[in-house]
Amino acid sequence: MWIDIDQNEDDWLDLRAGKVTGSAISKVMANYGKAFGEPAKKYAVDIAIERITGNRIESGYTNEHMERGHEQEPIARQLYESEYFCKVTKGGFFDNDDTGCSPDGLIGDDGIIEIKSVIPSVQYKTIKRGIPDPAYKWQLVWNLKESGRDWIEYVSYCQQFPENKKLFVHRLHKNDLVEEFKQIKSRLSEFESLAFAITRDIMQ
Repeated sequence: MWIDIDQNEDDWLDLRAGKVTGSAISKVMANYGKAFGEPAKKYAVDIAIERITGNRIESGYTNEHMERGHEQEPIARQLYESEYFCKVTKGGFFDNDDTGCSPDGLIGDDGIIEIKSVIPSVQYKTIKRGIPDPAYKWQLVWNLKESGRDWIEYVSYCQQFPENKKLFVHRLHKNDLVEEFKQIKSRLSEFESLAFAITRDIMQ
């Protein structure tokens, strides 16, 4: 279910409480096929507490990359719209009970967009690689799976690059990610078992 809501506001933060979302799915998917690492275990504790109390846990964490993203995302979105002759509308929140996602925007009836504002060295590596930064792989796959849309546009934006090179754009299609969807389903089942065990321990 898509909810029309402004991101990063209190109502949006409250809505995400107790749900596995795209911003943290890389913790869950890390070391796939092996035991969960410490970041996933800590995340499972937070999820358990949020589900028990119904209240979100305030991380209060921010860094220069996050701040840059908040400042430059609107600029990158406008540039994308101008170069690709389309309109990006509010991303809102896709609510799927215990899971959800907040894409950076919706494109028509079939697409979503994820925008990353990066430093020059990162942008250069992405351009040379020709595919999205691996650090965001699972967030991209997750957002596509959770939204139910057909494709996701990965947009990497670097303000310091030359005018006609500021954007790197790569589209991923749902039909090409069947195996990744299966991996997420399997790993998420394991994570939910972990979160349930933690909940049981807390409540006993």
